Amino acid sequence: MVLHRLTLLPQGVDILLPSGSPLTDIEYETPERYIPFGCRSGACGACIVEVLEGLDVLGEAGDEELDFLEDLGRADGKHRLACQCRLLGPATVRVD
Repeated sequence: MVLHRLTLLPQGVDILLPSGSPLTDIEYETPERYIPFGCRSGACGACIVEVLEGLDVLGEAGDEELDFLEDLGRADGKHRLACQCRLLGPATVRVD
C-alpha cells in the first residue's frame, strides 16, 4: 500500500493516508477532527480547504464541485472540497 503525506495548517499536523483516499479519511487516522465535514458528497461546503501545495495530486475537480465552489465565492483555483479530493501524492492544505 502506498501512503502519501497530507499536511494540515494551521494545525501543523502531518498525516499519512493511502493513495486515492479522500482527505476526509483522516478521521480514521486520528481522533481529532481536523477537517470538518457533514455530507461527504460535496453538497454542504463544510470541508472546504485552501490547497497550498499539491493541487495537481488531488485529482480533477468535477463540474459540480467547481460550480459549488463558485457559489461559495471560492472559485479562485486554490480551494477544494476535501471530501471530493483524492490524495495521489504529498499535499499541504489550510483548513478554512
